[in-house]
Amino acid sequence: MSSPRRPDLTEEEYLDIEEALATNAREWIETPDHDVDEIAGSAEDAALEAYEQAEDATAAAETEDEEWEEVPPPREKPVVPGAHLEVDIVPEGVDPLGREAQEYVDPYAIVEAEDAVVEDADAPQETDEEVLTEPISTAAIDLASGARYRATGKRKTAIARVILRPGSGTYLINGRTLEEHFPRVTLQRNIRQPLETVGYHERMDVVARLHGGGISAQAGALRHGVSRALLEADPNLRGELKRRGFLTRDSRAKERKKAGLKKARKRPQFSKR
Repeated sequence: MSSPRRPDLTEEEYLDIEEALATNAREWIETPDHDVDEIAGSAEDAALEAYEQAEDATAAAETEDEEWEEVPPPREKPVVPGAHLEVDIVPEGVDPLGREAQEYVDPYAIVEAEDAVVEDADAPQETDEEVLTEPISTAAIDLASGARYRATGKRKTAIARVILRPGSGTYLINGRTLEEHFPRVTLQRNIRQPLETVGYHERMDVVARLHGGGISAQAGALRHGVSRALLEADPNLRGELKRRGFLTRDSRAKERKKAGLKKARKRPQFSKR
């Protein structure tokens, strides 16, 4: 089927155009497919080779730059001005130029002297402590054969009813000796303190009835009872015994348990869940 003829073309021009079109179509049909693929592949290979060559050239240039790169010099330590100078210490109160000849007073020596004065002031206190350990020489107790001095001593929940009488210095506590009822040497020494302070520890016997409390509380109650019985024997001993703390009632006691608590103040562990 031929295309319609244009009115402006002549017969010869129209034939030349149709002949050219037929020739081009024949060449296109006669060209095989594998030649077309080879042409396309060669074009792609050429582009890939050009890209690889460009990469190789860039890597080579970087390697050359690294080889020719200069090594940075080591870091130098900064110089401190005046580091080579020696320290010149001038004591307080001394003229560094030596314009005035004045004696140097060490402030630390003044502090040591003040400490020595304070120690000297504390010396009489040590003497007072030594005096407290000495027996009272002004005690005057009637040691008649029928003399009995009674008193009650307390500590915590322990109660001691004490009787002092002339004797050889023995202790009878609830029908037992002092060593049997109080096996601790410390408690025995505390119980003997009032009579030893007065100086009658070998001339008076102690008879006591104890109940309540523990072993330590009973020892404190017995010492308190013996001290109060000595006041019955000689009221003039009150000042010395009071100064030594024998007449002070130890009112410390265990605090009672509270409802909802494990002890007096210990609470059960709190848990959110």
